[in-house]
Amino acid sequence: MNIAMLGAGAWGTALAINLATRHKVSLWARDAAQVAAMHSRRVNDRYLPGCGFPEALQPESDLRRAITGRDYLVIAVTVAGLRATLRAIREARCTTPVIWLCKGFERPDARLPHEVFAEEMGAAAGAVLSGPSFAQEVAGGLPAALTLAAADRALAIAAAQALHGPVLRVYSHDDVVGVEVGGAVKNVIAIAAGVCDGLGLGLNARAALITRGLAEMTRFGVALGGRAQTFMGLSGVGDLILTSTGDLSRNRRIGLALARGEAAATAQAGLGHVAEGVFTAGEVRRRAQERGIEMPITDAVCRLLEQPGQAATVVRELLARDAKPEHAGSKPDGR
Repeated sequence: MNIAMLGAGAWGTALAINLATRHKVSLWARDAAQVAAMHSRRVNDRYLPGCGFPEALQPESDLRRAITGRDYLVIAVTVAGLRATLRAIREARCTTPVIWLCKGFERPDARLPHEVFAEEMGAAAGAVLSGPSFAQEVAGGLPAALTLAAADRALAIAAAQALHGPVLRVYSHDDVVGVEVGGAVKNVIAIAAGVCDGLGLGLNARAALITRGLAEMTRFGVALGGRAQTFMGLSGVGDLILTSTGDLSRNRRIGLALARGEAAATAQAGLGHVAEGVFTAGEVRRRAQERGIEMPITDAVCRLLEQPGQAATVVRELLARDAKPEHAGSKPDGR
């Protein structure tokens, strides 16, 4: 099978390496100098140093050449770059099924990736791949499990089978909204978890925050059209746990920096990679406010991103909220 990976950041490169153990893969990057370096060194030193390329992985700087004759196109750019990539595919008159990996909302209108895809590609075949996955581990061949969701159930099954491998399990799903919301909002909750750890509030507090974050994520997703059950799976609670607790998590590291009083921009620059939760938090808050959905953890993260140095105060105010009955978290009104 022939697959094009469009985007040579850490995650796109890692998945390309994994897939190239059983498929032919072209790894496209916009930067010709980066592609030339990958060609000569057979490694992506910029984003995934130390992870060599299998023979079946070929870097490519020409988009049309990268997508021609492929069975699937996998888009591994950020949400901000999704629309431009889709337009380039459409302008090339390519009708190959598209799978996107990006997690978050497009600014300034808080569009989910499938909404961007529909606007640019109409009724073309598309799916989302999401779930708990650190790039370094996937590239290293360590076991992982992901969810691939498409409105077309047949496409979801076929694409999941194509990407499935000996150590990368891919499960098919049909709840695109639920899978996308889980992948987006977990990054915001992970920032809060990093703040919690950075302030030394303990493991009990972290467990409580993740659990209430899952409830917040679920009611938001259900209000947008997802199913509550989806958030109990890999793309929901699975991704949330990994991103909130793993030391490789960029969003958790942003939270640790906020707890030290650093500004979000400074913390982001120190990462060298994009932490999507920084950009996602405000978009989640906006869509939640439009629908009257209570999102206290998201609101707290937004405050810290906008007003650095207030971590202790914001957490104290969050803990001071009135006691309420514990609900399953699927009511759109947030009560």
